[in-house]
Amino acid sequence: QVRLAESGGGSVRAGGSLRLSCGVVGYSYSSFCLAWFRQAPGREREGVASIPSIGGRNYYGDFANGRFTISQDSAERTAHLQMNSLEPEDTAMYYCAVDFGRTVCRLNADEFLYWGQGTQVTVSS
Repeated sequence: QVRLAESGGGSVRAGGSLRLSCGVVGYSYSSFCLAWFRQAPGREREGVASIPSIGGRNYYGDFANGRFTISQDSAERTAHLQMNSLEPEDTAMYYCAVDFGRTVCRLNADEFLYWGQGTQVTVSS
């Protein structure tokens, strides 16, 4: 059974940084996509960043490019999202998602089969 566990959320002041982590267990595929999505109250879910396990490119939401960096530790089966220069508009619940058997990891939520419970990020002005 595939399980995801997010950690690293919290509250910071504008301009601060947070590092989210997502551990994935219960799978044996070598190729997969890991991604972060977020959803704020009253707003639609949006893609933050994604990374393939093998080759390919990372994808970022327009708001994330230049401030957020996604990385992975394949041995630990963990993905990290480093978020710098945080703004109040970044306040949301952040969800980790994973899908298997592909290396093109566009930020389309419908293409991700497994999701974590989410971790809250709150940025105050």
